[in-house]
Amino acid sequence: MKAGLHIADFRWDGGAPGIRSRLADVARRAEEAGVDRVSVMDHVWQIGHRGPPEHEMLEAYTTLGFLAASTERVNLLTVVTAAVYREPGLLAKAVTTLDVLSGGRAMLGIGAAGAEAEARGLGLPFPPLAERFERLEEALRICRQMWSDDDGPFDGEHYHLGRTLNSPQPLYRPHPPILIGGSGERKTLRLVARYADACNLFDAPDLARKLDVLRDHCAAEGRDYDTIEKTVQTRFDLGPGGERVQATIDHLHELSELGFTVAHGSLEGVGTLRPLDLMGEQVIPAIGRF
Repeated sequence: MKAGLHIADFRWDGGAPGIRSRLADVARRAEEAGVDRVSVMDHVWQIGHRGPPEHEMLEAYTTLGFLAASTERVNLLTVVTAAVYREPGLLAKAVTTLDVLSGGRAMLGIGAAGAEAEARGLGLPFPPLAERFERLEEALRICRQMWSDDDGPFDGEHYHLGRTLNSPQPLYRPHPPILIGGSGERKTLRLVARYADACNLFDAPDLARKLDVLRDHCAAEGRDYDTIEKTVQTRFDLGPGGERVQATIDHLHELSELGFTVAHGSLEGVGTLRPLDLMGEQVIPAIGRF
C-alpha cells in the first residue's frame, strides 16, 4: 500500500509571507518520509469542514508547479480538479506542462465540482449538476485525445476545439494517469470504469459497496476492474505525540483488506512538521508491509 499526502490547509504560523517556505519544507519532508504522491485541492476559497472561506487558499496548478520545483520524486495532482473551472484544452495543457517540468510526475485528478459559493463568488462557471457531469465527460475525452496522436478537431455538446494540438506531449506515457474523485454510483463510478486509471473514494462505512458498484460498471463497460487503482481519501490523525499511530495503522490495514492500494489523505498538524517525522518513522514502513 502507498501513502499520499493531501495538503488542504495553509493557515500556518507566519501568515502569507511564511507559506512559501513552509509548503516547500512540508513537501520535501513528505518525500523523505516515503510518501508516493502529494496533492492539493482545486478550491479558491477554503471549504466549510476545514474552516471559513476567508482562510488562506492557493490556486491549485500554480501550487503544483511550485511543488514540482521543490521535490524530485513524488507524484503531483489535485484532489480533485473542478472540471468546469477551466476550459478542457487549457486543462490538458496545464497538466502536460506540469508533467514535463516535473519530469513525468503529473496526474490528472478531476471531478464534476461542488463548491457553488466560491464559483459564484469569483465568477467561475457552475452550471447545473447534470451539465457539470456532461462537461466532465467531454473534458475527459478531450484530455485523452490531446494526449494521443490525434490532433484533429473535437466537436461535443459543450466544447468545440478546432485542433487538439498539444506540443510537447507529456513525458508520462501513454498519458498522465487520470484519477476521478467522487463516489456517485450512477455517474461518477461509471465514468471511472469508462475513462479513469484510478478512483478516489471518501473514507466511509459504505466503501465495500462502492467498490462492488464500480465492479459492476466495469463489467458493463468491458473494463478489467483490477486495472483501476483504488485510492481512498482519509485523514492521518497520529496524535500530537504519536499516541494514535497504531490506530491509524490498524485502519489502514482495514482499507488495504478492502482492496485499496493508496491511502491518500490529510495529516493533522502537518504544518508543525512533527507528524511527518512520525510518518517516516512509523506509518510509512507499516503501510509498505500491507
